Amino acid sequence: MDEWWRGAVIYQVYPRSFQDSNGDGIGDLPGILRRLDYLAGLGIDAIWLSPIFPSPQADMGYDVSNYTDIDPLFGSLEDFDSLIKGAHERGLKVIIDQVLSHTSDHHPWFRESRVSRTNARADWYVWADPKPDGSPPNNWPSVFGGRAWEWNATRRQYYLHNFLGSQPDLNFHNPAVQDAVLDVMRFWLERGVDGFRFDTVNYYFHDAQLRSNPPARRPEHLPYAVNPYDMQEHKFSKSQPENVAYLKRVRQLMDEFPGTTTVGEVGDSHKAVQLMAEYTSGTDKLHMCYSFEFLSEAFTARHFRSRIEAFFKAGPDGWPCWSFSNHDVIRHITRWAPNASDAGALGRQAIALLLTLKGSVCLYQGEELGLPEAELLFEELTDPPGIRFWPEYKGRDGCRTPMVWDEGEAPNGFTTGTPWLPVKAPHSALAMATQANAGDSMLSAYREAIAFRRQRPELRHGEIAFLKTAEPVLAFRRISEGSQSLCVFNLSAEPQTLRLRGKGELIFSQAATQEGSALQLGANGYAIFAMTEGKALSVATETDA
Repeated sequence: MDEWWRGAVIYQVYPRSFQDSNGDGIGDLPGILRRLDYLAGLGIDAIWLSPIFPSPQADMGYDVSNYTDIDPLFGSLEDFDSLIKGAHERGLKVIIDQVLSHTSDHHPWFRESRVSRTNARADWYVWADPKPDGSPPNNWPSVFGGRAWEWNATRRQYYLHNFLGSQPDLNFHNPAVQDAVLDVMRFWLERGVDGFRFDTVNYYFHDAQLRSNPPARRPEHLPYAVNPYDMQEHKFSKSQPENVAYLKRVRQLMDEFPGTTTVGEVGDSHKAVQLMAEYTSGTDKLHMCYSFEFLSEAFTARHFRSRIEAFFKAGPDGWPCWSFSNHDVIRHITRWAPNASDAGALGRQAIALLLTLKGSVCLYQGEELGLPEAELLFEELTDPPGIRFWPEYKGRDGCRTPMVWDEGEAPNGFTTGTPWLPVKAPHSALAMATQANAGDSMLSAYREAIAFRRQRPELRHGEIAFLKTAEPVLAFRRISEGSQSLCVFNLSAEPQTLRLRGKGELIFSQAATQEGSALQLGANGYAIFAMTEGKALSVATETDA
């Protein structure tokens, strides 16, 4: 069985911001093809492409109007085929986004569905009659603000949209919808893709009775602190039990194409870890899941340990995919800055930590350059929730600005035209060309960390066992047959002194000094020891020694 995905390092490409090839200011598929050698040189296993399908671009491609073509903004199906071929020639797998919980309101399915209550696709979307007073059928809110229901005068009904009003939700209770979506997947599998990343995978099903959600206390780590969406427990609007049976149908299809994989995005602030485990347990559902557990401001030993232990307790045979940054959240160099005195030290520690956790990992384009969140003016924003909730929430544009390739001034080789989002000076200073041959650069640190993980089988496939340490120290063992390591991280800007018990060889570190049994970790320091099989090696903070 080809399980290349287990322990893989996946690199997320946000196509419109990666590399422009034709001067229109928007990245495209030929641009990605041009940069494949760079990607292969990182040592990654796969690339994940954010949506590239035809779309009105109301939500930057997450509003799909045709599931089986390429948006002319990004190129053509022929360009896509060339990209697949080029990636495979370089030993890279290709995963593509599948945005299946909803479509664009421009999609032919919706245009047919909305014209009457009796047409062939009348129940392909979630339609509901108003209450006697004309209000929506329940209290469900939209993630992007306001009600999740939009009135359609032709049908005299509301339709459900968990996101923008122009993103109507598909009705997965209808078997015909399930079949149609599976046909979409088959189209891309037959075209040679190696897997799918499923957007909002827990949003496929809603409560068929349309019951209202109860109120909930908003967890502190949620990204939309000003959004009333966070004030409900989304008991009925998403994460329904019927989802599991559908994911089994997905897996049956994937198994027809050996060597392919799936990773589901779970968006649920109250039970994400449990859903991740449920959706990946056994061998008959998704291969991997990820959530926003490590995409918040929390940067404590307790947080990392509790989330990982909770996942494997809920699904011992499940498989997570962890990430620290993506296209929806503030970049982690900025988000976790209060826990560091130096952005470089924080970035190097973060990649070492991510690559020593049990699971697969997703990197987000630009993090290997140490890019911080870009500071944009309100007039420069394109992101709907950012525009709606400014300035308390500034949206997602700050993490979506173009990649910086060449030295000098903006746009640093991204385009010969005007970029769709501006490139700011702090990013220009971190251009790839500036870092490529510098041994002490963030880019070099990423390459070294990825190569180190590849050399250590326990880091890719082994078990994880946490040790008892006091904040801000996180320590755990990674164990596989014939290979073991001890990983210790100081998640703060203050130096920490620890005591080692047993013997091991220090093989990968930052700001770490060992004198006998004493281990000194400087600001955001870490130490990884190779352990001799059969001999225990542990560490304790001085208060526990």
